[in-house]
Amino acid sequence: MPSLFFFRPRWSAFAALLALGPAGAAAQGLPDYEKPPVSYSATAPADAIAGIQRRLDAGELKWTGDDRAVLAALLAELQVPVSSQVVVFSKTSLQRGRIQPGHPRVIYFSDDAYVGWVPGGLMEVTTIDPTLGPVFYSIDPRGFSRGAPKFVRDGECLSCHGGSFVRDVPGVLVRSVFPARNGEPLLRFGSTVVDDQTPFGDRWGGWYVTGYHGTAPHRGNAFAAETGDQLDFKPAAERPDELSAFFDTSAYLAPTSDVVALLVLEHQTSMHNTVTRAAFSARRMIAYQRGLQRTFKEPETDEPAYDSVRSVFNGAAQDIVDRLLFRGATELPAGVDGSAEFLRAYAAEAKRTKAGRSLRDLERKGRLYAYRCSPLIYSASLAAIPETLKTLVFTRLRAALESDDPNGRYAYIPADERRWVLEILLETHPEAARRWSAKASPAARP
Repeated sequence: MPSLFFFRPRWSAFAALLALGPAGAAAQGLPDYEKPPVSYSATAPADAIAGIQRRLDAGELKWTGDDRAVLAALLAELQVPVSSQVVVFSKTSLQRGRIQPGHPRVIYFSDDAYVGWVPGGLMEVTTIDPTLGPVFYSIDPRGFSRGAPKFVRDGECLSCHGGSFVRDVPGVLVRSVFPARNGEPLLRFGSTVVDDQTPFGDRWGGWYVTGYHGTAPHRGNAFAAETGDQLDFKPAAERPDELSAFFDTSAYLAPTSDVVALLVLEHQTSMHNTVTRAAFSARRMIAYQRGLQRTFKEPETDEPAYDSVRSVFNGAAQDIVDRLLFRGATELPAGVDGSAEFLRAYAAEAKRTKAGRSLRDLERKGRLYAYRCSPLIYSASLAAIPETLKTLVFTRLRAALESDDPNGRYAYIPADERRWVLEILLETHPEAARRWSAKASPAARP
């Protein structure tokens, strides 16, 4: 179909409809994701917590003991490894009043779930719903002793997890701040939402870090002060393997805040947010296009029919492929060793080729992963994006992996690594194999 840009009357109608869509939502004081077709808060999630709550209500699950025991049971039910524990001491979350350097908050995670806890407080759970993205819950562990534990979907989290920090979609994030000795962030000196592209030296302000033995500085394990109107901050020289020098670790499930777990967490949060943003944009544009087609009495379709719609889909697909392939990721320094426990737990979930390769293989020297394609390509949320967008993503991904342009967008990935990624996906990702058929180039052997 010809572009709408060539038809001024129709383009005017399109502009008017758009004004009543996302702009209209903003004018009414609601974010876009709370309006159709997403209707985030009004839509019941189909995630792991819904199933757990049904089993709790039916008495099939009975967790007993103190908060620490309930936490361990919850992690086991969600299949979240204890070794994924990372520790944040800055007052930058829902329970900021309980958090301090001697009484920090811990976070545990898997590919599709995040659990936060401060001893004596609520447990905060975020699960990744295939169509809604992150869904936020809290639960009071004292409810188990009363026999009425309830996961509550927590809209208050969206004040940070649904605004400008995550570009106005429900999102998960890691922040780096300059923390005072009481854990209060000195926000006048700025904060950073951390992803793969964040310089190493800007990461982990307000976090404890273990398992890093290099010489390059980072902001973790250190405190800042404000002298007059100047920031006084010096990176910590210590490279600890456990945290007993900072607080009583016996109250927690592990004594570590592993550097490799932190790096994986930062990648995952940015990948989840990219997929959520792209999927929401595509779903909104499909709805707008169908509205236009009804107005103009044209056949309705999910295939982008207008230039403006095609532009959104192309941009969303590019964003996903860029994030999948770690485009722009900062180089890691030497000494990113991490704990053996987390490395084993992370590798245990690997989908491997006959040759033993997996997208979960961790390099840790210069880059995080041995093969630069995100393991979250297997995620249910990526599988659930609109079909037209998914087709674009897989088409662009294969073109990137097969390109031999030395000046191309993904030329930073060597040819042999791209061939290995292609091999891994063809052997372990059924949808990639189906879409790409068996014509792919055989992988080179090291």
